Amino acid sequence: MRWNKWFRRTAVMLGLAVTITAGCGTGDSGMVTVPAKEQTAEHNTADRAEKAAGDAGKNAQNGGENAESAGKDDGSGKDERAWDETAVPEIPGLVFQRETERKYARGFRILYYQDTAGNGYTSLLIRNGVDVFLIPEGGKKPETLSAGTIVLEKPVDKIYLAATASMSLFDRLDALDRIAFSGTRADGWYVENAKTAMEDGDILFAGKYSAPDFEKLLADGCRLAVESTMILHVPEIGEKLENIGIPVFLDRSSYEDHPLGRTEWIKVYGALLGKEPEAETFFDTQTDLVKNLDGKDLDGKDLAGKMVGIFSINSLGEAVVRNSEDYLAEMIRLAGGTYAFDDLKNPNPENHMGSLHLSMEEFYAEAKDADYLIYNAAIEDAPASLRELTDRNPLLADFKAVKEGRVYCADGYFYQATDQIARFIKDVNTILSGGDESGMLFLEKLS
Repeated sequence: MRWNKWFRRTAVMLGLAVTITAGCGTGDSGMVTVPAKEQTAEHNTADRAEKAAGDAGKNAQNGGENAESAGKDDGSGKDERAWDETAVPEIPGLVFQRETERKYARGFRILYYQDTAGNGYTSLLIRNGVDVFLIPEGGKKPETLSAGTIVLEKPVDKIYLAATASMSLFDRLDALDRIAFSGTRADGWYVENAKTAMEDGDILFAGKYSAPDFEKLLADGCRLAVESTMILHVPEIGEKLENIGIPVFLDRSSYEDHPLGRTEWIKVYGALLGKEPEAETFFDTQTDLVKNLDGKDLDGKDLAGKMVGIFSINSLGEAVVRNSEDYLAEMIRLAGGTYAFDDLKNPNPENHMGSLHLSMEEFYAEAKDADYLIYNAAIEDAPASLRELTDRNPLLADFKAVKEGRVYCADGYFYQATDQIARFIKDVNTILSGGDESGMLFLEKLS
């Protein structure tokens, strides 16, 4: 099976990543380590990853966010050198028609073909992942597809969705009826329509990604499992799903470098579900939100000089921040601001690890003069007030943003809201420009 090589090779790489990062310190060398909680969610063995998945319904239910560390080469055999941005595969008996335009995403390509009778075929090429080929009802599978390609007959339904960050995209496409099974329970969803569908019995809980209910999936005719890269921690699960006839599609949206590239994966699901116009229309509304942002405040001054830091404080009393190459840092820049940790690079560029941790003294040196601070409550519980924040560490009382009352919280909804990344950027722009904060979706000011 193609998953054997993929998963086992990836498991070895993930183990090496943990060994390397665990040896890094935070002293004079300037090297930083991954916080223990994120190591658990991103790098550890299947058992520890599963434990993190149940931690207060936060880290692991945000599948795309937590799986970022798997690295560029996940063992699929499709490394960076094999990816071609322009080549159009020839498929005997079919004529190439067009390719979907991508504005920011670099992790997929969508190609359309047609047979002599005018029937449409769709090829989803996934960078470092498993490709999907969609055939019309009653159509025949071409004989020249790349090895391991998932072949599905349209329309695609009875999906087991274990990639939590993808649910909001299905919701935006009005396609929750295509999902029959969820890897998250109803009370774990921030996506209200998904929660309602599960409470009404329209979507059934079929076990989380690391422990699916194989009997239920098989008995009820599951046709496709959509997984985040968290499944790479438990290779035997993907193998067993395939052994019982359920192909596994790997969502790799969390590997997109540009924040809006993650939202652009709605085009992948639009193609998968035959809802391309809806996907294009929605994505355009999101890009327009960012395009229309003003780079000046109410006094006409440029926002670029305003410094913003995103952080949380873990149980060890360390500050968890995002490195300067992380998508959250880029969102600050897109909003018009300057990221407070621009000098903190990813110590291991071979993976997509976004979070780093600092001692409070190091954090103070980096962010004490930041104009705004955003507490990441999706990683650690949010303080209810500025007083509670400073109680966690009195050093925080000396930060400029704390003194001037410009500290905000972003809750766990953000990591399920792949459809609303542009709204987060807009919220940050609102606080930087001094706009009306009453309409913000993600950020809440601490007082």
